[in-house]
Amino acid sequence: MSSKAVIGLGFGDEGKGLTTNFLCLQNPGALVVRYSGGQQAGHTVVLDGKRHVFSNFGSGTLNGNPTYWSKYCTVDPFGLYNELQILTKLGAIPFIYIDGKCPITTPMDKWVNQMPFDMKNGTCGTGVGTTLQREERFYSLLFEDLFHPEALDIKLKLIEENYRFKNDEQIDVFKHCVKYITEHRNINLTYGIPKNKELIFEGSQGLLLDQHYGFFPHVTRSNTGSTNIAELGYIPEFWCVTRAYQTRHGNGPMTNEDIEHKFELNPLETNVFNDFQGKFRVSLLDLDLLEYAIIKDSLISRHRDNLVITCLDQIENDLRFTFKGNIHIAKDELSFCNIIASLLKFKNVWISKSDESHNLKQIF
Repeated sequence: MSSKAVIGLGFGDEGKGLTTNFLCLQNPGALVVRYSGGQQAGHTVVLDGKRHVFSNFGSGTLNGNPTYWSKYCTVDPFGLYNELQILTKLGAIPFIYIDGKCPITTPMDKWVNQMPFDMKNGTCGTGVGTTLQREERFYSLLFEDLFHPEALDIKLKLIEENYRFKNDEQIDVFKHCVKYITEHRNINLTYGIPKNKELIFEGSQGLLLDQHYGFFPHVTRSNTGSTNIAELGYIPEFWCVTRAYQTRHGNGPMTNEDIEHKFELNPLETNVFNDFQGKFRVSLLDLDLLEYAIIKDSLISRHRDNLVITCLDQIENDLRFTFKGNIHIAKDELSFCNIIASLLKFKNVWISKSDESHNLKQIF
């Protein structure tokens, strides 16, 4: 069984959805495995004029690739229900396996996650972190529990009491979504990765947001690198992704923000201002941070297979990056990519100059 893994090298928003979808185009029958995070992912895919931001399904769904939601990922029944409706209207036929041990996000988890304290640390406000914290306190609610209505009611009441939160209307909507997804023929309870000849592991957020590698407290409560993949028993071919510039959505440290730039950002950019993360921050690419992230994940560091550089069209007039505290200026696009790949020691380099997955191409 062959496998590939799409890993973001930065603070997220690198182009993991685009890269995953590209690999799915090359492997029509591949199973997309979400191995970290949960519904907080926002992976944009543009295919045949259709544009969708994936949060609750793998980024190959528009191609017909099935998804496996591993036990390391949270599940939001409300988000899953809504995204299923949207994808169906786009003409897709989503098919997802969900591990029975996946933690479930409730309306109470979202409410707490949107408190000012969590917002200060850079939350997406989707309840992923609070869901995982609640699980650690043994107020557990798993995907397998949704198939036992009486047990579900008891657990929801205890979670309400724990949070001191009660909103009957939201709970009613939650239960409606639960009933729908547990009865849907294309949403399947499973345990472990279903047998498939091709696997594509899709990361949720970047290495610099990993709970062990990032800069606490501005991290996600997930292993965004190879840790979970290795625990599942795989050493895949790695596809490490970065934009041609640095990005960050939400609070937390970020370098090079004091350096002026001439980027021309995509007017259709998925990541814009929102109440929980604030503005979308951009700056010159910092190779020192990327190298730090790679070295922190020893498996990726040993297997620097493919580097994907996205959004090159947005920096055509500003081909710069920083390394060892200095600003480096490239004479052209090829030189820009070549120098970065050489400094980061990657074998193969791929680039993207649009948000269409099929335009991803190898340059060396």
